[in-house]
Amino acid sequence: MTQNLPYRPAVGVMLLDREGRVFVGQRMDSTLEAWQMPQGGLDEGEDAETGALRELEEETGIPAALVEIIARSEGELLYDLPEDLIGKLWKGRWRGQRQIWFLMRFTGTDADVKLDAHDQEFRAWKWAEPAELPAMIVPFKKLLYEEVLTTFARWL
Repeated sequence: MTQNLPYRPAVGVMLLDREGRVFVGQRMDSTLEAWQMPQGGLDEGEDAETGALRELEEETGIPAALVEIIARSEGELLYDLPEDLIGKLWKGRWRGQRQIWFLMRFTGTDADVKLDAHDQEFRAWKWAEPAELPAMIVPFKKLLYEEVLTTFARWL
């Protein structure tokens, strides 16, 4: 039963540019028009901040030296995979993710974004207004994105 599966320990990054817009990318492995913020699973024994900076660099090419951490979610935010994806993603080990989110400010320039710096996960990227995020993400993460916006509202 899928409800007995654990949640994958993970992190997410809301990266703001100087105008307060949010970095979003389109995943390479999706045909949907969905856009998402950088996020991913934690490695064994990795702390959340280290994992968030690693995921950010892996997915965007942006090194830790070009970001400032503004805030961190107090707890973990959860999302469940749709039933049809459980068993297909992450070798069927997880029902969804439990994520610690970080709000970061990007201090570099658009030229510092290099989607192909590592194993490329995004095919395209852009800056989006925070209020647009819930409508841009895959439907099963919409509530998560609304929670992220609420969590960081005072800085947006």
